[in-house]
Amino acid sequence: MSALSMGHIPHFLSENKLRLGGPLFKKYQGPEEWARTVKAYGYSAAYCPVGLDAKLDDIKKYEQEAKKQDIIIAEVGAWSNPISPDAKTAAEAFEKCTRSLDLADKIGASCCVNIAGSKNLENWAGPHPENFSEETFDQIVETTRKIIDEVRPTRTFFTLEAMPWVFPESPDSYLRLIKAIDRKSFAVHLDPVNMVTSPAVFFRNGDLIEECFKKLGPYIKSCHAKDLILKQGTFMPEFKEVRPGLGAMDYRIFLSELRKFPEVPLMMEHLQTAEEYLEGADFIREIERQI
Repeated sequence: MSALSMGHIPHFLSENKLRLGGPLFKKYQGPEEWARTVKAYGYSAAYCPVGLDAKLDDIKKYEQEAKKQDIIIAEVGAWSNPISPDAKTAAEAFEKCTRSLDLADKIGASCCVNIAGSKNLENWAGPHPENFSEETFDQIVETTRKIIDEVRPTRTFFTLEAMPWVFPESPDSYLRLIKAIDRKSFAVHLDPVNMVTSPAVFFRNGDLIEECFKKLGPYIKSCHAKDLILKQGTFMPEFKEVRPGLGAMDYRIFLSELRKFPEVPLMMEHLQTAEEYLEGADFIREIERQI
């Protein structure tokens, strides 16, 4: 964390309007210190700074500081499995989703995000033979409606992030869910990497990204920034997630499309160190400057 922990301000801090964000590795106390930390990382977007048990007064203070410092609170994660075959797990997940959506609405976050879940009892985000059945699709629709109707958000959206293992796994699958769920407060969380499920898509991922924005653009509330490589020397396709800039994802197209929606944040995730996030941010900012 050397550069960031010493208060290093990245040179790109004020050079463009891209709403880039990522996890914070430096601890903070209170809204003002949180905002300074976000700015020290060169970010203008951030993950939700408070947890589900936060007091309303604290929530409002963070919201006010975010507005004051022009920081978008991008998303509240509701990571859980509301379609689990285990009734207890599903009930706990439903409660987490409703509480997370309520927090997102109170703090003015762009969205609350989860995946649809899985029928896999061992892995809440893993594959299962029934994940792509019509019964599972219908359950996702019903569960999502119940989450939204329970909270009735007025300032935020409940979103599902694509996964290779379950609906929505493609732009058209998203459109089908949007139509079926039929709620104004349901929207899209875009992570193109999670829709790369074959070498054909991998090598033409720019086409996938363009399709996503063409079909889903107005529904997109937040994006994830990752990268992907296709492993060599295997007889069946194997993908590995890497930091932005080390893989084959077409960030020129990604950022060109994202520029059409300037208030949609781009959030890095899944890296291990502050240095990796700084390197990923430098790469993204450089592509943004080039285009």
